[in-house]
Amino acid sequence: MTTTHTETTPVVPLPARAAAAVTGLGALVTAASAAMAWTWTADFPGDLTYYGSPAGLQWLALASGLLTLVLLLAGQGVPGLRWAAPARSHNAVLYAATGALTLAVYSVAAISADLGGLANLEPGGWALLAGGLLAVLGALGLPLDRRTAVPLRILDKRLFLLVPAAPLAWFGAHAIPEDKPVAPVMTALAGGIVIAAGAVLLLQLGHLANSGLRLGRIDRPLPAPRALPSWAEVLVIVLVFGLGLFAITFGIDTEYGQLFTGYLLFVALAVPALTRAGLIARLRALTVKHRPVTTGAAFAAAASFPFTQTSDQYTSVATNILIFATVALGLNIVVGLAGLLDLGYVAFLGVGAYAAALVSGSPASPIHVQFPFWAAMLTGAVVSMIFGVLIGAPTLRLRGDYLAIVTLGFGEIFRITMLNLNGTTGPKVTNGSNGIPRIPDLEILGFDLGNPHTVFGVELGRFSNYYLLMLLVTALVVLVFARVGNSRIGRAWVAIREDETAAEAMGINGFRLKLLAFALGALLAGLAGTVQAHVSYTVTPDQYTFAEALPPNSAFLLAAVILGGMGTISGPLAGATLLFLIPKKLEFLADYQLLAFGAALILLMRVRPEGLIPNRRRQLEFHEADIPAQPAGEPTALTKAGA
Repeated sequence: MTTTHTETTPVVPLPARAAAAVTGLGALVTAASAAMAWTWTADFPGDLTYYGSPAGLQWLALASGLLTLVLLLAGQGVPGLRWAAPARSHNAVLYAATGALTLAVYSVAAISADLGGLANLEPGGWALLAGGLLAVLGALGLPLDRRTAVPLRILDKRLFLLVPAAPLAWFGAHAIPEDKPVAPVMTALAGGIVIAAGAVLLLQLGHLANSGLRLGRIDRPLPAPRALPSWAEVLVIVLVFGLGLFAITFGIDTEYGQLFTGYLLFVALAVPALTRAGLIARLRALTVKHRPVTTGAAFAAAASFPFTQTSDQYTSVATNILIFATVALGLNIVVGLAGLLDLGYVAFLGVGAYAAALVSGSPASPIHVQFPFWAAMLTGAVVSMIFGVLIGAPTLRLRGDYLAIVTLGFGEIFRITMLNLNGTTGPKVTNGSNGIPRIPDLEILGFDLGNPHTVFGVELGRFSNYYLLMLLVTALVVLVFARVGNSRIGRAWVAIREDETAAEAMGINGFRLKLLAFALGALLAGLAGTVQAHVSYTVTPDQYTFAEALPPNSAFLLAAVILGGMGTISGPLAGATLLFLIPKKLEFLADYQLLAFGAALILLMRVRPEGLIPNRRRQLEFHEADIPAQPAGEPTALTKAGA
């Protein structure tokens, strides 16, 4: 294990009081800029032309400034705010200040790009940028947890040839007349070279910043929290989940891509700031102490989402996110627990959807039957499980890449089979590319989910009804995952994932348990597919491909599990939410949407290779070298072998 030496020193040599004053001034200016006009015209989305009336990105600037100020005052030991930074680490202030500066730079760049130059900025925009710069400069003068030495990493020198080649390629491509057939190809090639050169420069700047800042982490024991009565601790948990509901609702309800991008930038640095402050660890300990209350509060917060909406516009997005997240949780059993790489998992979602569509009374169904709700769901789930067993039985003796290739083939075979069951090239079952349309809405105990209903004085539309139903299905899948993961079978799956040969030597029947994981994952995907069929009204083969620009598909499902954190419950939920929202909210980038989405994924996996919410074992696999050496006489730090 590599020894990591740390120290607490400032990056910029400023007196401690002066650094705190500059940081506080920058935070105040950033927050105050939200009450000022950022531009003179309403052409920029959000209309940032008013004084004293924050809108859009201005709310994020206000939040980032206040967060930086609160963490600064808490780190200085101001009475009444010490709870906000129990770790007393100024690194949290630096993260929050960096978030304010990042938001400021992005906002100024977006306004300039949309309106045509910096001349379109009003005093509020300049104040925002100045406040962010002051906050970061002051935070760099605070005593920070730093490593004593970080060697500078230089990229391959041949990559830097892209930097002078980029402008030459760009101007050369645009010098070609547009009527020439080669013009579009050369323009695309020049764009790729420019993007590659920018990536090289950014990566090298990142290495320079890492070597210069040398930011590290010193794990200080958190002070004992002030004793609170149980009702007060429960109230804190409820308030935290209420705040979380507000934050998630704000992100889903963003009306334009510029605001959503700013929201992502703010959250990406606010969460590390709260983590470094020790507030997340304190809240985690509180939720563990009151686990039943935490579970109930989480479910209540999720169920409250439709009541915060005035229409079904964003409730439909939330419903599809729940479907996507539920399928990702099922895949997490196969990939995260059992370690089986499945590249055709979306086919099980399609099997469940088609099975439910055939027995739900659609006029296009050749069966001409209409099962009740519970029977249709059971049919979709059981048929998917049967397909999981039929596919898994002959293939699960394979391992690694060979299994991945077979599952990829199964996914494509399913899609092609559904296309061919059209009455011409095969029996008329699925109507081929036309699919099974006009699937009727579900009716549960006389409650028609297709009609609006008034609950607690709030009218819930069709998608709100399906959202609440899908929330119950997701809760069921979470319960199954939690119970199975902590059982003897779950531990056997983990053993197979880590080393199948060693697991079989210990008496574990690898084939039988892998087949069980495959069947259970297929059953959960089929359960979600039955609801998806009724939500979308139509089931077609094109919905279940390996890779498309929008989820759900096998590539996105696998990315959601890996990005969120394999083997956890909250990880795939967070990963699925991000992977569904990012492509949808970045539609304003038009032709560059997939490019920006790919860059975001690369950045996330570079910063968090273990996933956004990893389990302890997987986190240690990537960061065991960062564990500081233990002084003599103290217990040895936890390693991945003992996680």
